[in-house]
Amino acid sequence: MAENNGSPEVNPRPEFRMQKMYTKDLSFENPYAPQVFITPQKTEPKVELNLNMNNKKIDEEHWEVSLQITAKVISKDDDKAMFVLEIEHAAVFLLRNIPEEHIDMVLKVDCPTLLFPFTRQIVSQISIDGGFTPFLMEPINFMGLFQSAKKKREAENK
Repeated sequence: MAENNGSPEVNPRPEFRMQKMYTKDLSFENPYAPQVFITPQKTEPKVELNLNMNNKKIDEEHWEVSLQITAKVISKDDDKAMFVLEIEHAAVFLLRNIPEEHIDMVLKVDCPTLLFPFTRQIVSQISIDGGFTPFLMEPINFMGLFQSAKKKREAENK
């Protein structure tokens, strides 16, 4: 049996968890209300959706990861915006004893995967509160996005 004389562990166990989630910015525009509700739509609206992910180191063990989403729902009947929604939803994550070579993937895959369902719920509720049916964003494959960006970087470096 190995003795432990108060010295730190040689290979401390990695820790990863969300510590706090918050909305940094939120905007909902309904530019053609109330007409948008009076005139029935003949076709499904078109959706323009943009997603940006950001992360920044707060201290040695904490990172902020944010999802910035802009959704513009446009009527195909008259090409007017039914609503425009912008959100920056973020969380602070604890990353302790994570090997350096895994940090990038944790920040770009694991963190947004944990955060996204909550962001999706906020977006859905805001669209309902704006007078529309729930706007349900499709699930996002953050691992696929990460791998695609990695392949693109590797191709550019060759």
